Amino acid sequence: MALLGAGLAFSACQKKFDPSTYAPPLNIGGYTSANEIAPSNLIAYWSFNGDLTDSISGTAGTATGATFAGGVKGQAMQGADDSYVVSNTPTAVQNMSAFTVSTWVNTPQNTDGIVGVMDISNSTEFWGNLTIFFENGATADKGLLKVHVRSGAKEAWLGNYDVVNPWGKWINIAVTYDGVSKFVVYLNGSKLAESEQAGFGPIAFQNASKMVFGTVHFQTDPSLTSATTKQDWASYLKGQLDEVRIYDKALTAEEISALTKLEGRGK
Repeated sequence: MALLGAGLAFSACQKKFDPSTYAPPLNIGGYTSANEIAPSNLIAYWSFNGDLTDSISGTAGTATGATFAGGVKGQAMQGADDSYVVSNTPTAVQNMSAFTVSTWVNTPQNTDGIVGVMDISNSTEFWGNLTIFFENGATADKGLLKVHVRSGAKEAWLGNYDVVNPWGKWINIAVTYDGVSKFVVYLNGSKLAESEQAGFGPIAFQNASKMVFGTVHFQTDPSLTSATTKQDWASYLKGQLDEVRIYDKALTAEEISALTKLEGRGK
């Protein structure tokens, strides 16, 4: 009996075996966190985790109607009709010559006009310096993704790219430019399209002191550009925007894939 009692006491002191405590940490492409990918090239990062501040430069945005909701990681910016966030453009973003922009979007179909995801304004031109938006002509099972880049007197129009079943769920959009001629657009970590713009050269944004999340730069009140005001064919992001990262180089396809997978798993 004494031996039986001792055995029971020993068993009671043992921890229940938990296999997860012995599992290796998640490793994708050699990374365990999105923050490990090209950290020296990350020049702006809005997590929208309860605030509107770029954690790299400390630049704070100002919300017009926008709030917060559940995001792909923590919280996200919640848009609505006539809602957006305006920020000063970090100096490093204004001066970059190559770039990667990555962001997550979860939004209903744009039935009221084009919807700007983000726009680095050009205060004297109709279109901004870097505009990522959903074009008009969407259907219930297809969105039209479009990107506009202005560099001095040069313009690149990328799209319309078909995005199948993008509505009401989190999708990742990334755009890279190598500073020479090549743009690549990614969807959910995979290449969606590639465009060679011969002679485009290093990016040279003009009049880029402001940027906006959740619409295009002429839909704000007042407009961020002197070239125009609100258009009846443009609208606002009525869903969520999260994890906006800007790098001063073109990330590789492998880095984009790892970044998307890690963020999609909350890392």
